[in-house]
Formats: sequence, C-alpha cells, structure tokens
Amino acid sequence: MIVVTDSGSTKADWIFADQNGYEELFRTRGLNPFFHPADIIESVLQAELAPQADLSQVDTVYYYGAGCSDDKRVDIMSQGLQRIFTHASIHVEHDLLAAARATCGTDIGIACILGTGSNSCLYDGQQILDNVPSMGFLVGDEGSGCHLGKYLVRAYFYREMPKEVEGLFRDEVASDKTVILDHIYGQKPNVYLASLAEFMTRHLDQPFIRELAMKSFREFIRRHVMKYDGHHHYPIHFVGSIAFHFRELLHEALREFGLQEGEVIRKPIQNLVSYHLSDHSNQPVKS
Repeated sequence: MIVVTDSGSTKADWIFADQNGYEELFRTRGLNPFFHPADIIESVLQAELAPQADLSQVDTVYYYGAGCSDDKRVDIMSQGLQRIFTHASIHVEHDLLAAARATCGTDIGIACILGTGSNSCLYDGQQILDNVPSMGFLVGDEGSGCHLGKYLVRAYFYREMPKEVEGLFRDEVASDKTVILDHIYGQKPNVYLASLAEFMTRHLDQPFIRELAMKSFREFIRRHVMKYDGHHHYPIHFVGSIAFHFRELLHEALREFGLQEGEVIRKPIQNLVSYHLSDHSNQPVKS
C-alpha cells in the first residue's frame, strides 16, 4: 500500500491507496520543516494520523509539502515520517513538483501554483528544469490570494473603489479600517490578505473587481510564465484554490498573451495517486 500526501503549512491530506482500487483519505494539520522539527512532526502524526489509519500496511510514502525545498528540510521531514511509517520507503518532495506531476504527468509543460502564495516551474516530464523564484508575499507572490488581497486593500484605502464596491467591502469585510490594519500588521498577514480573495470571487460581476484580478494574473504571467524558454509552445497548467476559483479569468489572461491553456485543478492529490499507481512512477526520477 502507498500513501500520497499533499501538505501545506496549515492542513494536510493523506490518501492510502493500492492497486486494487482501495483509497481512503485522512486529514491532519499541515507540517512545514521550516517551523516543525522531526520530533514535532512525529508527535503530530502520532496524535492525528496514527489513530485513524493502519500504518503497518504502508510500504511507500510519497510526501509533497510546503517548505521541502532543500536537502536540510527534506531530511527533517524524512526523519519525522520514518519514525511513524517504520517499514516504509520515504520520498519527500516540494509541493511544486506535486503541481508538475499532477498536471503534466510525463509530458513537458509549465506548472503553476496559485493559492495563498504563488510559484511556477518548467517541467520536462521527469524533472523541474527551471523555476523563477516566487520571492514570497513581501516582495512577490504575484497572482496569489495574498497578492489579490493587497490590490483590494490598496484600492480601499487609496479611495480607488467605485462607491458600490466600497460599500460592499465595508459591509462584508470590515467597516472599521483599523480592523484591517490590525490584521495586516499582526500575525500571518499573508493568510489574512489571501482570505480577502473570497470577497472578490463573490463579486466578479463587478468590472472593477474583475480588472483587479486580471491585473494580478497578467503580472504573474509576465514575471513568471513568460520567463521560461519556449513558453509559447507548452501548455500552462495551474493548481490551487485561487487558480480554481478564478479559472475563467486565468484562461482569459493566457489568451491575451497568446499562451496555451492547460489544466486547472484545485488540489493535486488525486492526480498524484494515479501518477504513483501507474507503471512510470516506479522509475527513478530526480527533482
């Protein structure tokens, strides 16, 4: 039996699967080796995953997670997982490779993540060939929920919203500007800003909101997608909640630049299960 995991910093999905079609989904809090040492990873999984699932039947774990971006962080995550899955082979990869494998499979393409943050890569069907760094929410993360939230908050404070949109924003988000500032300069400002994208999804019938979103997506395409060699020849795929909810506008933005529309999926995990149960996934792949 294999386990495929898709983990962000706040929540994680775990699918236990085998070649006979058996699948079972479990959820735990998210894990990130930048913030969680191996001991904490072990204790979280002992408390939240072990009581739900039979870990002794697992022979291989494919873990894709936020923060698993270098050898040091991969080693931390691998140690924590090995203590739980004592008889399994452990494979830890970055969530960007998850996006590439889930959308491109074994084909060449450009894979993008648009969620709370953003990222992208050029993938050759086996490994990531190139990655324009996302730079995080303070400097970059174009096209992400956080980036959309920044545009929205700026427009509100700088009095650039049409009166109708401004009224909706006050009614649904915050009537007191101090509340917004407290969130922005408090803990996890990127998560708060990204949460404001939900307001935008409810009001995409407003031309002003649509244009704000299009501006963010155009910036992502110019600064990231179009930096990859041969970008006009490959499909552009997307993974993530923002990509999924704004998929119509994303496709419109791609068409503006004459780029190929690829697949848009909310979560990569189901496609990853199929990938790892297929024959090609048994071949060694470097990332």
